[in-house]
Amino acid sequence: MDIDIQDQAPERKAGISADTRAVHDDLSRTFEEFKSSNDERLSASHADVLLEEKIARINDALDQKMKQFDDMALRNARPHLESSRRVMFDGATREHKSAFNAYVRGGETGVLRQLETKALSVSSNPDGGYLVPVELEHSISARLRTISPIRSIASVREISGNIYKKPFMTAGPAAGWVGETDARAQTASPTLDALSFPAMELYAMPAATATLLEDSAVNIDEWIASEVELTFAQQEGTAFVTGDGVNKPKGFLSYSTVANTSWSWGNLGYIASGEAGAFPEEDPADVLIDLIYALKAGYRQNGSFVMNRKTQATVRKFKDAGGAYLWQPPALAGGRATLMSFPLVEAEDMPDIGANSFSVAFGDFMRGYLVVDRQGVRVLRDPYSAKPYVLFYTTKRVGGGVQDFDAIKLVKFAES
Repeated sequence: MDIDIQDQAPERKAGISADTRAVHDDLSRTFEEFKSSNDERLSASHADVLLEEKIARINDALDQKMKQFDDMALRNARPHLESSRRVMFDGATREHKSAFNAYVRGGETGVLRQLETKALSVSSNPDGGYLVPVELEHSISARLRTISPIRSIASVREISGNIYKKPFMTAGPAAGWVGETDARAQTASPTLDALSFPAMELYAMPAATATLLEDSAVNIDEWIASEVELTFAQQEGTAFVTGDGVNKPKGFLSYSTVANTSWSWGNLGYIASGEAGAFPEEDPADVLIDLIYALKAGYRQNGSFVMNRKTQATVRKFKDAGGAYLWQPPALAGGRATLMSFPLVEAEDMPDIGANSFSVAFGDFMRGYLVVDRQGVRVLRDPYSAKPYVLFYTTKRVGGGVQDFDAIKLVKFAES
């Protein structure tokens, strides 16, 4: 009997599951329905309450389908720690992994303490926890890149100390044109300064039952990674946008802002929407065009919009002069929605549109915002504080801040 192997395997194309493609197709159909209803609203001679309610319902449905699509794309992007996958480790790594597993399951610390003392690990001790195996640390970092919106577009640097200092030129060296045999005048030297990015402690505290820990079939690495990733991502997401820099990264919205015509280093430039707490009623898309071109060409080509879901629902109704919608759903399963052909990153910690709010950002975040990760993730086993549960106080050190103040621009929803 012949068996068609293709019929037995789940349908996949370019690493994207059939379910993800189905959600993508459903999203596209819903957007077509939204465009049709919104076009009807725009062409109507008078306001139609029922039509407005219908558009609002479709807009909400689009938000839900985008969230479902993003969640499915995220699951496909997450790295897996599968025991069946063959990964080569050296002897020391295997020994550390085995000792860490024994510590998590039963609290055995002897071998792990000896290994970390031998490795001169000053960042880890019996009172502060033990370092997780390298492959688990890398998996947590990879998962954070897929679910933390700002981290996914920012520049990320790994450091071994508590602070990272980045030099920059406040005034560049003088330069000019000269003839082949002309004398060269002495040029001015560059003026240097430094930006500092301290790494602050980020923590999560998953709990487990004794039964789970005693079950040898449970993959401890996978369990820890899955338990801490969402907590880490949520705390990071808030800090990278609005953090005040006190015991946390400094978010880009926490820096001083000035009108883009008066921009200077150390400030983020903004353009005004022209209306207090709103886009202007006439030609609202012009605000987004002005925002894009407030950015220099060298940054613009790698630009991304950043806003929350509610603001995205507002700009979804905008059209260009030719009648085409500026917001477009992902062109491919696994992709991002776009706004005026630029990627749109949804960050729920961005403020809603309101008086004097900075609800829309656009920029080259790879050059504009820096995330610093200190090497090492620590786990402290606590079987006493929440009996009969065992708590795992898991920490990593993270910092962040603006590294190029000319690479990010904002919209201020105000008259000027």
